Amino acid sequence: MALSATIFKAELQISDMDRNYYAEHLLTLARHPSETDTRMMVRLLAFALHADEQLSFTKGLCADEEPDLWQKSLTDDIELWIDVGLPDERRLRKASNRSTQVYLYIYGGRGADIWWQKNAEKLQRYSNLTVIEIPEVSCQEMTKLVQRNMQVQCTVQDGEIWLSSGELSQSITPLVRKSLD
Repeated sequence: MALSATIFKAELQISDMDRNYYAEHLLTLARHPSETDTRMMVRLLAFALHADEQLSFTKGLCADEEPDLWQKSLTDDIELWIDVGLPDERRLRKASNRSTQVYLYIYGGRGADIWWQKNAEKLQRYSNLTVIEIPEVSCQEMTKLVQRNMQVQCTVQDGEIWLSSGELSQSITPLVRKSLD
């Protein structure tokens, strides 16, 4: 018998002073049986950093042809493709060809460093790709926020991110490995 996804509900309040975006989103996150809390929280963080009424979670790990999140135009063109993890370079090439902008959020400490060293040179040719690393210590702290029903506040200012839920609060300084050309 196949394991089913675990459903998480998140009430996400966003104050993004860098983009002048202030909104509340009621989200449903399906965590695939093979997905960790860390990966799910990085997906939630990626949503917060790109939040828009048209941004949505996809089937993610269940569908090779889709990113973790995407934003489509009214004509069904992919405007924004967001992946989380350490994908194969071919997947990023395909994403870059299919979408206006591609964001990749990598994490995993030493594993992310090794992945970046292996792929950095090849990824430089994708002018619409941005690669952002979430530090390992931040990932560990984010997993402390995980609950089946979460209320998370996200504040962004000058590239610095603050996440809080109840008594827990943390600061995240993402490392931009590659930005748009």
